Amino acid sequence: MRNKIVTKLLTCALSAGLILSGCGNTSVSSTETEVTDSANEAAGSTAIGQTVSGPAREDIEINDTIESNADGEHAIEAAGEDASHSNVEVIKTGDSDEGDEADFYGDNAAIFATDGATLDLSEIVVDTNGTHANGVFSYGEGTTVNISDSYITTAGNCSGGLMTTGGGTMNATNLTIETSGNSSAAIRSDRGGGTVTVTGGDYTTSGTGSPVIYSTADITVSNATLTSTASQGVVVEGDNSATLNSVVLNADNNTKNSDKSDYYQAVMIYQSMSGDADEGTASFSLKDSILNNANGDVFFITNTVADINIENSEINNNGDGILLRAAAAGWGNEGSNGGQVNVNVKNQNLEGDMSIDDVSAMNLYLGENATYSGAINTDGDAGDVYVQLTNGATWTLTGDSYITSLSCDSDSINLNGYKLYVNGEEYTDGAESTGEAITLEKAASNGAPDGDMPGGEAPEGAPNGEKPEGEAPNGEKPEGNPPSDMPSGEKPEGNPPSKN
Repeated sequence: MRNKIVTKLLTCALSAGLILSGCGNTSVSSTETEVTDSANEAAGSTAIGQTVSGPAREDIEINDTIESNADGEHAIEAAGEDASHSNVEVIKTGDSDEGDEADFYGDNAAIFATDGATLDLSEIVVDTNGTHANGVFSYGEGTTVNISDSYITTAGNCSGGLMTTGGGTMNATNLTIETSGNSSAAIRSDRGGGTVTVTGGDYTTSGTGSPVIYSTADITVSNATLTSTASQGVVVEGDNSATLNSVVLNADNNTKNSDKSDYYQAVMIYQSMSGDADEGTASFSLKDSILNNANGDVFFITNTVADINIENSEINNNGDGILLRAAAAGWGNEGSNGGQVNVNVKNQNLEGDMSIDDVSAMNLYLGENATYSGAINTDGDAGDVYVQLTNGATWTLTGDSYITSLSCDSDSINLNGYKLYVNGEEYTDGAESTGEAITLEKAASNGAPDGDMPGGEAPEGAPNGEKPEGEAPNGEKPEGNPPSDMPSGEKPEGNPPSKN
């Protein structure tokens, strides 16, 4: 039996634990969804999908306008200093013809902070209309941008809403961001990464190759609504992370400008081998949240090792795809470019099939208050799969399944009329099992692949993972730039979603 609940934040500061400053127009969104009885029980007193809406443009009082229409210039910049702006409208037109200078070092951004600056922004409106015209950019270690109660729109290609690179810090509270260009994530990072913390607000993208979040950094988003209408909802590349706490993520990945993957997906975790993200273990976490997928698979992992953590969340797969796919695609070296993934689940009902191809592997850990209903590798043996059920977790099969190793109690598995094969042997109903986890190995990196990243056009500039020639905006590049020993294989044509 399914209960319909309506989750409402009655007061932002108390119910969501948020302190929101500014225009006094902070509103609360009501998220209506269906959740199962057991999910409610697992949730306890913590409701899922509590979000705080961002401001409307007309709710922000504007006292001044700052404009820039010159190519490569900024409307506001702070270099090595503390600065603040409030109640201003920032209008940026003009393009950057130096893609890497714009994407890595902030050329042509409407608002730009660098060289250890601290820039405070509140109740501002930002409009950009140009190629490589990011809205608000934080570059370099020691640089911090704090922005709250503001409205940002970008219309050109390769123009993110918030952009963080080179180890910078971005703190955003209660924003509304809308991007319409291709390769223009609302919350975006690039080479050198950094730390991004977003609390409250609405973040929407409509361009091809424009997920709401593109992470080559450590990005945490809480109490916000994230909506993509053409692209993935979230992309994580390389040794970086995206953490979603009490969000509503609506993903509709329905367009492609790369033929390197046959699948659409809500969350993509991969390594492009371009040098823009260090190799290592990627991480995606979903807690107390709602994920609505309109098309294709929910999770797709390729050419990297990844950790996926899911707790007390509602996942609605309304597309024709499966819950999770780990498989080779057009990135990395053939034969070693599958997805290697640990999936950790607790306080969660998980539904849907999983497919692990023959160059991929998965460890599925079902823990406290976890139930899984689905089938794994229904077509037969493929990649290595270990399933562990502890603390009363259960797995109900919805089709014949083939795995490599299993740890479970006698009452953990409900065959439901299907067969489970463990390392080629048919599992006996009611049997206990003790198996071993799979050792996950990252993809080999013998140069970049001859393939596209998931979307967008290739930037002009350094093709081989090196810094482009010339100085970063505002002079010397601060410490903390990406290392010069990044992988030196040729950068593939095209760009990952939102990177450019």
